[in-house]
Amino acid sequence: KWKGEGTTQNLESIVIGRCYDYIRIVNPAVGEKNCSQIWEAFKNAFINKDPCSILPKDYELFINLSLHTIPPNKSLFWENNQLLVNSFAARGRRYMSLGDTLFGFFGDFLNWCGQADSPGLDYESCPTTTECENNAVESFWRMASITYAQHSSGVIHVLLNGSAAGGAYPQPGFFADFEIPNLQKEKISQIVIWVVDDIEGPDIDSCGNHTVKTLETRLKTLGYDVTCSDNYKSVMFLLCLD
Repeated sequence: KWKGEGTTQNLESIVIGRCYDYIRIVNPAVGEKNCSQIWEAFKNAFINKDPCSILPKDYELFINLSLHTIPPNKSLFWENNQLLVNSFAARGRRYMSLGDTLFGFFGDFLNWCGQADSPGLDYESCPTTTECENNAVESFWRMASITYAQHSSGVIHVLLNGSAAGGAYPQPGFFADFEIPNLQKEKISQIVIWVVDDIEGPDIDSCGNHTVKTLETRLKTLGYDVTCSDNYKSVMFLLCLD
C-alpha cells in the first residue's frame, strides 16, 4: 500500500461531467471538445502502468485534445494559495488560472493512479510525491503547468502568499521549476507580482525581500519587465470577506 489516498471514487463520471460543464457552461468559447476521447487519453496515460513510472509526456495526447487559447493578460500563476486563487479568478471571469483552463479544471482536487498489469484504477492508495515523483498526479500537473506557461501571453500575474512558512516563492516549486522556464518571452509584456499575507497571518515575505527578491532578480535577469506590490487591495477584500 502507498501512503497517499487512493483514486477519487467515480473519477470517470466526475471528469467527463467536468469536461461537459466546462465546454457548455464555464467557457463555451473553447468550442467543441470530445469529452469521452479526452477521458480515454487521460486514462491511457497511467492505466496498466507502474504508478511510479508515469512521465509528464505520457499526458501529451490528453493535453493536445483539451488545449485551447488562454486569453492574453488573463494568466494567473500562484503558489500556496489555491483556494484564494480559485475565488479571485472566478472561473475565468477575472483571470484564467491553470485550474480555469479545461485541462486544469479536469483534474483539480482529484486523485488517481493505476496499477501495473491491471486495467483498473487503484482506489485503495496512490503514491505520494515523496514516495516517487514520477507518479500519475505529479506528472499530470507538471505537464499542465508547462503547457499553461507556454500558452500565456501579455501581462502575466503571479499571486504569492506572504505568510507561507518557507517563503512566498518556494524552490523547488511548480512556478520556479516548470512555469518560469516555459514562459515565451517574446509573447509577454510584463510580469506583475502580488504578495498577499493571510489576514492576521505572519508577514514573512514581501516585495524586495527574502524569496520574493530572489524571484524578482531571476525574472529581471531573464529580461522581463517586473512590478511587485504587497497586499493588493482586491485580493485583500476577498480574504476579509472569507
